[in-house]
Parts: sequence; C-alpha cells; structure tokens
Amino acid sequence: MIYEPALFGDPDEEAGMAKMTLEELRKLRDSKKFAIKKRDIEGKDTQIIVGMGTCGIAAGAKVVLDAFLQELDAQQLENVSVTQSGCMGLCYVEPTVEVIAPDMPPVIYGKVDAAVAKTIIRDHIMHKKMVSDHVFDRPSVDIIKDGGK
Repeated sequence: MIYEPALFGDPDEEAGMAKMTLEELRKLRDSKKFAIKKRDIEGKDTQIIVGMGTCGIAAGAKVVLDAFLQELDAQQLENVSVTQSGCMGLCYVEPTVEVIAPDMPPVIYGKVDAAVAKTIIRDHIMHKKMVSDHVFDRPSVDIIKDGGK
C-alpha cells in the first residue's frame, strides 16, 4: 500500500510537532551551540562534574546540572565547564558534584540541590571558599593551604 497523507494525515502534525521556519531553526542551532560550548573543557580552568549515574539521576542530578548552567549564565562565567560522569561511589549523598578549580583542592560535594548549586558557584568558584556543609570528600587538611579557606 502506498502512503497517502490525505488518507492518513501528516504524522508530524499528529505528533504535535509544528514546522519550524529557517530563522527558528537558526536560533535553535545557535542556542544549542552555546549550550554545548559550556560543556567543552578546552581553555577553561574550572570544572564542575555532576554525577549522573542511575543513583544521581534518581536523586535529582538533572535539576542540579541545569541549575549550574543557569547560574553560570546569570553570573556570566565563561571559564567554567559543566560535564557529567557516572556514579562517583557516594550514592548515600546523591546528587554529587566534583569541583576542580585553580588554587583550591578538588572537592566532592554531596546532597546538592539547585540552591546548593548556586551557593557552590558563588562561594567556591567565585570567592574560593568551600561550602563546608556539603563537602563529602576532599584531601586531608595537611595538604590544603589555609585550612581549606
């Protein structure tokens, strides 16, 4: 049998998918390029790595990842990449986030939600101060300068 749209309807319209103009497609492309650029680590001195294993996703890691991206936009920080990893092995404190920043020890934060993500950006990334209430893994105090600031 030959498919005839007049008989069966347009599958895109039935699925609720509107057709996009060329200008709309260009805007979509540009916004996606910008979003992808945030995940590129090349040329950036700070990394935020969100644990996106099954346990992290179930605990809300997707919301946390989005909160980091939104706060980076709000603070206009371009030297920070946001990437994802699998499980970090700290399932009991998911969502977990590792932050690697210059002049700071690598830290894994746990029990991170959208509000904590904003605090991590403002305190840890911008002011070089750890968010102590959510630190679940970091180097020993004897190798941290200034007691972790």
